[in-house]
Amino acid sequence: MEKHQRATIEPLIAPVCLQFHSEEELEGLRTATLLVLENVGVRFPSRPALELLAANGAHVESASQVVRFPPDLVLRAMADVPRHFLLGARNRALDLQLQTGLTFFCNDGCGTLMREADGSSRPSTKADVAASALVCDGLSSVSFLWPMVAAQDCGSTASLHEIEALWTNSAKHVQGFVHGRTAARYAIEMASVIAGSEAERRRRPPLSAMLCTVSPLMQDREAIEAALEFAKAGIPVGFLSMPTLGTTAPATMAGLFAVADAEVISATVLMQLAAPGAAVFHSIIPEACDPRTGNYVAKPLNRSGRQLAIETAHHWGMSSQAGAFGTAASRPGTWQSASEVAIDSYLPALSGAEMAEGIGLTEGSTTLVLESLLLDSDLYHRARYALVRPEISEETLALDTIAAVQPGGHFLSTKHTRRHLPSAMVSGLQHEAGADGKYRDPVAVARERVEWILANHEPEPLDEDKRNELALILASAERGLH
Repeated sequence: MEKHQRATIEPLIAPVCLQFHSEEELEGLRTATLLVLENVGVRFPSRPALELLAANGAHVESASQVVRFPPDLVLRAMADVPRHFLLGARNRALDLQLQTGLTFFCNDGCGTLMREADGSSRPSTKADVAASALVCDGLSSVSFLWPMVAAQDCGSTASLHEIEALWTNSAKHVQGFVHGRTAARYAIEMASVIAGSEAERRRRPPLSAMLCTVSPLMQDREAIEAALEFAKAGIPVGFLSMPTLGTTAPATMAGLFAVADAEVISATVLMQLAAPGAAVFHSIIPEACDPRTGNYVAKPLNRSGRQLAIETAHHWGMSSQAGAFGTAASRPGTWQSASEVAIDSYLPALSGAEMAEGIGLTEGSTTLVLESLLLDSDLYHRARYALVRPEISEETLALDTIAAVQPGGHFLSTKHTRRHLPSAMVSGLQHEAGADGKYRDPVAVARERVEWILANHEPEPLDEDKRNELALILASAERGLH
């Protein structure tokens, strides 16, 4: 194989969109969200947020920092949220225009451990962020990038170093986890460098932000203040709620969603008050606990709510980023590692999610094993092909060929077969044969392909001037955030 530097993306394309809940059920959930926001409220531990909400008619309790939202305020603000928007990339050909019928996936993120080739694990570093970004740049299953693991060797500026490592090693859109007002301003400056100007950054934002709420019914100060900076700068912002049934949310899925949706919508309302028309996306990932101990449990058998999260976002008129993948298995290539994620790309696409995340991490999304990226990517493409509607036409029906072959004949030598057989079967990782003619271990194949990508894939280079400007911004951030 030759070295290459052309990154490609292949989103999931669903020929139909299934709705699992009726409009009446979804409207009932929205009504419940409005009641929670009006009667219970959400805590905003941020003075700028509280002042902005109070100035626009929300009921602010200064001592508790709890904000209650009149329904008309919520509905007015939510009317300004764009249904779809553009996520820019370093390479314009890799821009993501969110739209109905396409689902763009990214890798998983927020891991803390890196698994070495000998099986040992160690704390992750910026170099690991860079290596995983290089692999993701070479995978068409990954349309945009998260920092897969934390740059734990970069101290208080880790989140900025992470997005710099992604931009340096991939031409795709970057979604970061930058918290705090000051750090957000540095990230916005970096995004302007990548885009070429502030105006171009607003037209084609190369950065978006994913920020988490705190269940039940709280916002994180550093996250919400970063979000305010991003929204005013035209950087798309997503809010992710991850409540746990029975601990940080009611023990019923509907009750969990009433809490989670209130968290996401309250933050979205704030963004619209700060910057009407700001691009905001909606994300809820329900979690579970062991009823015997209260401990977190990854991937329970009766996991549900993925479709409801997407439908809830769409009922509000927002784009959705769905949760997917992320196995609790400690080793890639096991029954557990595949079974826990096998339908995780198929269902979000069928439910119409514009975006989804989760490819590549193990051990409850804590550990990076690079070959897992290839194994999850293989599962992703199985879903992509499963969603393809076979063409039925005069050419594909092949009636003339069938008539020529006759009963008991053979199709291998026909012109029709020569035209179509090369694309009739796409091999997976488990179809690679060894020197003995037998199929090889897919994990070994995945490991070899990772090694090849790291050695040979050359992402579209970042201009030297831009690299130097990013370095100057990071140096300034090192002084300003320590």
